[in-house]
Amino acid sequence: MRKYRLPVLIVFALFSAAAVYGCFNLKFTFDFSQFFPRGDDDLAFFLEFIEEFEGDDNFLLVALERENGVFDSTFLDNAHDFALKARDLDYIEGVQSLTTFAYPLKTPFAVTTIPAIHRDDPSRYKADSLRIMQDERFVNNLINERGTALVVLLKTESLINMTGEGDGPSSIDKSNALMAGVEGLMANYDFEDYHYLGSAFFQKEMVDMQVREVSVSAVISGILVFFIMFLLFRRPLGILVSLVSIGLGLLLFLGLLGLLGRELNAIAALYPVLMIIVGTSDVIHIMSKYIDELRAGKDKETAIKITIREIGMATLLTSLTTAVGFATLLTSRINPIRDFGINAALGVMVAYVTVIFFTTALLSYLSVDQIVKIGKQQAFWDRLLDRAYRFTKQSPGKIKIGAAFFAVFCALGISMITTNNRIESALPRGKKITTDFLFFEKELAGFRPFEMAVTAKDSAQITDFDVMTEIGRIEDYVKEFDAVRSTASITAIYRSINQMFNNNRPDAYELPTDERTYAKYRSLARQIPALSLNVLMSKDGKKARITSRLNDLGADSTQAFLARTDAWVNANIDTSLVEVRSTGTGVIIDKNSQYIRENLLQGLGLAILIVCVLMMLLFRNWKMLIVSLVPNVLPLLFAGATLGYLGIELEAGVSIVFAIIFGIAVDDTIHFLAKYKLARGRGRSIDDAIQVTFKEAGKAIVLTSVVLFFGFLVMLFSIHPPSVTIGLLISLTLASAVLSDLLLIPLLLRWLDK
Repeated sequence: MRKYRLPVLIVFALFSAAAVYGCFNLKFTFDFSQFFPRGDDDLAFFLEFIEEFEGDDNFLLVALERENGVFDSTFLDNAHDFALKARDLDYIEGVQSLTTFAYPLKTPFAVTTIPAIHRDDPSRYKADSLRIMQDERFVNNLINERGTALVVLLKTESLINMTGEGDGPSSIDKSNALMAGVEGLMANYDFEDYHYLGSAFFQKEMVDMQVREVSVSAVISGILVFFIMFLLFRRPLGILVSLVSIGLGLLLFLGLLGLLGRELNAIAALYPVLMIIVGTSDVIHIMSKYIDELRAGKDKETAIKITIREIGMATLLTSLTTAVGFATLLTSRINPIRDFGINAALGVMVAYVTVIFFTTALLSYLSVDQIVKIGKQQAFWDRLLDRAYRFTKQSPGKIKIGAAFFAVFCALGISMITTNNRIESALPRGKKITTDFLFFEKELAGFRPFEMAVTAKDSAQITDFDVMTEIGRIEDYVKEFDAVRSTASITAIYRSINQMFNNNRPDAYELPTDERTYAKYRSLARQIPALSLNVLMSKDGKKARITSRLNDLGADSTQAFLARTDAWVNANIDTSLVEVRSTGTGVIIDKNSQYIRENLLQGLGLAILIVCVLMMLLFRNWKMLIVSLVPNVLPLLFAGATLGYLGIELEAGVSIVFAIIFGIAVDDTIHFLAKYKLARGRGRSIDDAIQVTFKEAGKAIVLTSVVLFFGFLVMLFSIHPPSVTIGLLISLTLASAVLSDLLLIPLLLRWLDK
């Protein structure tokens, strides 16, 4: 390393320049289709379904508020003007509002229309209001129950490319352009308040949050690491070497992601924290060993050789096991989790290569006095670790009883885990997207889409009287649930015609009960443009959709609702006439709760298997497998118990906690056992080897655990609730991991290493 240190530093300087360029090409993305489970039958059906119809989230709702009621001429004129001008915005295909809606009216001469709201005649506002507030098509859809918010529905182009094909603007570019147009238009009006709901708004706001999260987490983590390095080394050069090494690892990682075109998704805020603390851990182990060798009287060249030989190999193994922990996320069916696994595994190895080459090259220029200020802190660490060693030797019974009680405590907590995750729990705190989402949940129909696909069997057509009647029965049943705030289907055409023939009475909005009347309405329905019907019925007349919006019940509660609905359909609908299947983006995403549990167990099982193989290659002793695995199972149990006791929902983002914990927690075990193996190889007894390990490796293990604990606590500054949960869980669990290592490993070694 001393021979080639200058070329190594030059190569890293060139890499840094390329990485800076790559950072400017980083791409952030967010859309709900990312969370669709790969290879799922229901997903395949849904993709075919939207090819025949269209997606269920191609809308942007704009709620305009007036606390004293929307039936005011100035307010209505402004709302109507906004709706008309919104038609000219990019990516808008149509607009609907109460100010643009008209009832069909049958006269002796022809069918004409009357406006739902007579904007130019305030004397008719009271009658208009009474009629509108009794019409189920409007309440919770285009106006809230209190009559204080009017909704303008903007029908948008498909902003999400489900197949990933095509060369046009990306979904986030479309969303940004659409929202910029809407915001620019909104600035021309003086509404008391307004709220947005829709995929374009979600994409824009969530991507903005991701950029903020990555920046803030990097800055706060950097400040934390500087503080820790100052306490450790107290010398400018020692602090500088460590900070430059850690920062370079992060720069190379982010630059590599940019150069490879990897997109950063909702979990991207973890990358800076992860890279900084993993890099810090590697740096502390390398620099601590180098300092110990220099203090022992070794020259710089010999000290570097010993450091690379002894710590470099252990650090390589810890990097591999950490990378393996992340790589097991490839078993997930959810793309953001798979991407995180690949990127994080890549980042861990980038951090290792940076430290093992760049950091050691810099260290080879420095003496111990230039790196660290030796003081009373060393004596403090010696006393602390000696007490820990003596406790494991003198009180093995207490440790065993404590471990048993801890395992029972964890088992009870794990039994309380729920997967009833809600959309709200993933929204940023204190941001407009969250307040707007909650407004629509409370005042209107909410966001979570729910679809039912109805297929007419054999020679039957959707427009047949019997088929239409069955669709109407299904729709009426679904509307009975409090969570369902809005429904629409092809029956709306015939209900509206029936209402028209009955003087537009609100109670006449229902299907005709006899086939003769229905036949008369059907001839009128044929006059409606095909374009208006295609979103509700397929062109061949064999399929129809019942579209609804649900409250944000949670994944498990929604699954219970679906199961109950399917059971009712099978018991009450003529399934020889129609086939009914639940679908929609909400249904597909909610299936993740099922796959999260399955993939979690599969991924951890695979990680444990691979770590076992690596341990066998390192120690060539099956007993060491038990020694290395037992202390790392308890932290995993503790993570699960924490979820249960705190009532934290197990969702896609939180599920990665277990891979992170196992991948990082096993690092301290490897460093402990690697040092123990070296000591035993030099002829020391079991107790002497354990004592030496506590003295020489214990400080680095405890320090890196402190760094990991506070490093992940940085996530508490996040505005993204899942990130806060992840940071808290990992910090608490890794604290338990270091205690597990220092207390259990000595007991297991004394028992097994005969």
